[in-house]
Amino acid sequence: MQIYLDYSATTPTRPEAIAAMQAILTQQWGNPSSLHEWGQRAAIVLEQARVQVADLINAIDSESIIFTAGGTEADNLAILGVARLYAVPQHLIISSVEHSAISETVRMLEMWGWEVTRLSVDKLGRVNPLDLQAALRHNTVLVSIIYGQSEVGTVQPISELGKIARSHGAIFHTDAVQVAGRLPLDVQTIPVDLLSISSHKIYGPQGVGALYIRPGVKIMPLLTGGGQEMGMRSGTQAVPIIAGFGVAAELAAKELATETPRLINLRDRLFALLADVPGLIPTGDRIHRLPHHVSFCLEYADGEKLSGKTLVRQLNLAGIGISAGAACHSGKLSPSPILLAMGYSQKAALGGIRMTLGRDTTEADIDWTAIVLKQILQRLTADFTLATR
Repeated sequence: MQIYLDYSATTPTRPEAIAAMQAILTQQWGNPSSLHEWGQRAAIVLEQARVQVADLINAIDSESIIFTAGGTEADNLAILGVARLYAVPQHLIISSVEHSAISETVRMLEMWGWEVTRLSVDKLGRVNPLDLQAALRHNTVLVSIIYGQSEVGTVQPISELGKIARSHGAIFHTDAVQVAGRLPLDVQTIPVDLLSISSHKIYGPQGVGALYIRPGVKIMPLLTGGGQEMGMRSGTQAVPIIAGFGVAAELAAKELATETPRLINLRDRLFALLADVPGLIPTGDRIHRLPHHVSFCLEYADGEKLSGKTLVRQLNLAGIGISAGAACHSGKLSPSPILLAMGYSQKAALGGIRMTLGRDTTEADIDWTAIVLKQILQRLTADFTLATR
């Protein structure tokens, strides 16, 4: 029996998306910039996908969707695209729990002289909007706050944060990679100027994502050349995978009303089944939370015999796929920066795990995972106790 519980890392590509990609690869393989019939057939496919992705987030103007190579490039285009508007470094604000696609990009800007404020979060991983208000400066040109945190599942008060940034005149960006297809996204009501999404988080192919740019918002491109993607991302578009992205986006929008509550029920069931496990601490906000996301940390992690990575390996041997928050560098574990930012100890931050659910997850999967995880923890804890005597 194999159970995949790492849907926040990637999702299996839907058969409908695969069928669309196969059709493009064999029948509509032209360059969409070409004016002849082959090119125009590909261009129609491209624009259909743009409409499908736009509809997922209720973007009225489909040309506000810029296709990229994934969520990371979309984040980079948002951050660096704003930064490149300025000849002199300015000030920007992010949270302390951003995905590395944001945090590392901003770190690079700091090396170039930009001033950066990293907003702290509470124990649940939430930003206080009052902290954003206080952090704004006369030269704050960009605010970027992640919508749904991939490691601990916390959903930020994006509407309130966006209103504060907007009232100051700063461009507001959010990384919505984990939210798209799982919670409703409506850029007509959410005060965002830039929003990143990724295909392979919503059962589309890997290697493609998109940045929504609100009409009237100006940023600079990172890639120049032939002027594709409204001049924002030059290079011949990868039409087959973009088509797969479009199909996945359309189906995600159609299924949202039924799939989201189903995932919430499974999520809460897993939390309940593991509630009585000693030393297994739930992380993130249980109320303001991604519907598919379950996360914990080990209170007694030591980074050697007991860590999040240990549980990943042990569950993998049992046929269950999950992920851990701590990173491994040169054979040594480093604590999760997200858990550290949330106030967890160095040891606890070595013991973070994440189980994320998806379309194929069943109640039986949840129940069996809870049983196996409990057995593994009982054995590891017993071994750890003996070893420390």
